[in-house]
Amino acid sequence: MGEYIKQVLDDLRQRNPHENEFLEAVAEVFSALDPVIDSDPKYRRNAVLERMSEPDRTISFRVVWQDDEGKPHVNRGWRVQFNGAIGPYKGGLRFSEHVSLGTLKFLGFEQTFKNALTGLPMGGGKGGSDFNPIGKSDSEIMRFCQAFMTELYRHIGPDTDVPAGDIGVSAKEIGYLYGQYRRLTGAFQNGVLTGKDLSFGGSLLRPEATGYGAVAYLQEVLKHENDTLAGKRIAVSGYGNAAWGVIKKAASLGAVPVTLSGRDGYIYDLDGITTEEKINSLLEIRADRNRSVRMYAERFHVPWFPDERPWGRVKADIWMPCATQNEVSAEDAQRIVDAGGRYYLEVANMPAEPDALHILQKNGLICAPGKAVNAGGVAVSGLEMSQNALRLSWTAEEVETRLNTIMHNIYRDSVDAAERYGFGYDLIKGANIAGFLKVAEAMIKQGLI
Repeated sequence: MGEYIKQVLDDLRQRNPHENEFLEAVAEVFSALDPVIDSDPKYRRNAVLERMSEPDRTISFRVVWQDDEGKPHVNRGWRVQFNGAIGPYKGGLRFSEHVSLGTLKFLGFEQTFKNALTGLPMGGGKGGSDFNPIGKSDSEIMRFCQAFMTELYRHIGPDTDVPAGDIGVSAKEIGYLYGQYRRLTGAFQNGVLTGKDLSFGGSLLRPEATGYGAVAYLQEVLKHENDTLAGKRIAVSGYGNAAWGVIKKAASLGAVPVTLSGRDGYIYDLDGITTEEKINSLLEIRADRNRSVRMYAERFHVPWFPDERPWGRVKADIWMPCATQNEVSAEDAQRIVDAGGRYYLEVANMPAEPDALHILQKNGLICAPGKAVNAGGVAVSGLEMSQNALRLSWTAEEVETRLNTIMHNIYRDSVDAAERYGFGYDLIKGANIAGFLKVAEAMIKQGLI
């Protein structure tokens, strides 16, 4: 890493001393940029790195809601509008007790590059609250969402900032949020949120899109290696939409997903999560108020491993973390190496700790980053925005065709960028460079704003 980039990162650390996830995300992107910065003085002259690593704005607010017993509760809400150079801010809302401003800055920064890679006109943003919907009644979740939107609605709009769902925010929460937005504005602007129910402007395939897109990207990688998906055993973490989409699409193509995980442990299904009953059970688990993937183990009589993660503990050809950031430690990475398998594709946002990713790459695994692999979700959100604007509703086949084209282009742009700047077949550096170039060009051409 060159001295200029080191200095930019040092200055950023001084301004954000306690936001490690955010700092790691910035360092991971910038570590690929030395040859890009050296190739053209305009990037330094226009202070692109300094501007790119600072959010356009961060919005913080109090959220007050009542539980079913009438007791008031107070949570914090945030929206980080990170970079709007190529379009309205776009990114999910996350409801979890682990959410903090630092987490959302990290996610908003990543979202900026992910959205740029899709080729759609979307800037990067992220938001959410430290509210945990698990264990709450539907009425409590509705009251929280209404209180949250009462503060957020001032800062969003179809041409300003378009939130979506994320961890803890499903189509149900999006519905409650949109209902309150409509009540407050008196207008049916259904393009202000994506991930909506089909009854008021949602898109077919949106729930599956992140997983379907990840499998489309995986197929591009396998094609490059003269390999196929049929018969491949896939270790998957999580049990939300991303994991469900990966499992559903991969199983339909002849692969054998074998794991699911949650905060309390993981299951190992040696026969594969391949039947319609098994795949649909993920939806039932998520609908349960006290959800746990242990329910799958009990229903299908498979082993359950409490308080553990599947990484390197099972036999797999492909490793696809779909849950959350920092779920793959250095020790997990070494176990993956020892367990065999060739492919590691991140479906969550930066699920591997920096040392873990280094171990995987050093030992010859083909690795691909979340900002590329999981871009299918926001890509279909962008397609949902287009359908809302045009008053159209595309078929599932039309949406999937567009999604597959976007994922092919993301893969190709990443490969081309890595080769152009001397990194060979490095999908991580290639994605970082390709995303950077698209955002940087837009920033420079719009002046110092």
